[in-house]
Amino acid sequence: MRLMVRFAFALAACFAVVPPASATALERFQSFIRTTQSASADFEQKVYDRNKKLVQESKGSFAFLRPGRFRWAFAKPYSQLIVGDGEKVWVHDEDLNQVTVRKLSHALGATPAALISGSADVEKAFVFTESGDQDGLQWLDATPKDKEAGFERIRLGFSATGLQAMELSDQFGQVTMLRFANLQRNPKLDPGTFRFTPPKGADLLGQ
Repeated sequence: MRLMVRFAFALAACFAVVPPASATALERFQSFIRTTQSASADFEQKVYDRNKKLVQESKGSFAFLRPGRFRWAFAKPYSQLIVGDGEKVWVHDEDLNQVTVRKLSHALGATPAALISGSADVEKAFVFTESGDQDGLQWLDATPKDKEAGFERIRLGFSATGLQAMELSDQFGQVTMLRFANLQRNPKLDPGTFRFTPPKGADLLGQ
């Protein structure tokens, strides 16, 4: 599974109703959880290795509808689709004509996706720490309580208008950075956006 798939669950928390300018990063995140049920955006993703060398860039679009429904479409450099339908997560690698499916509860867990598309009790799965100001943003660290989560830390960087940056660090020293454009908060989304049927002839792997 390519690197982009490993981080595709990093759904963006960029769509919160703007809280007061004096709000902390944690308060901004809590406002997002309370007020944002759906969102869509375009994204750019960069992955750096432990030596801070850029090893992958990707672009595409995503949408989510809480709880547990999301769709990531990677357009460059490889065409891939990831859909969470509320019960299962489907990963379609078009180049290989291969589909991998997992139960949503196993795929989310204490992951970045759980921060965004999961339920409102997400704070039970993470330890949140205010980590101060850097590069003009307020930063909030989310550390998974589950040691098998796959990520050591997720960082959310907020400006006065909402979340501007998301960084994910894994156990191998890799860092994934996400940036977003054309953001829409609480759009009306077609339920079909979050359904997936494996294409004819595709190899089906998983649960």
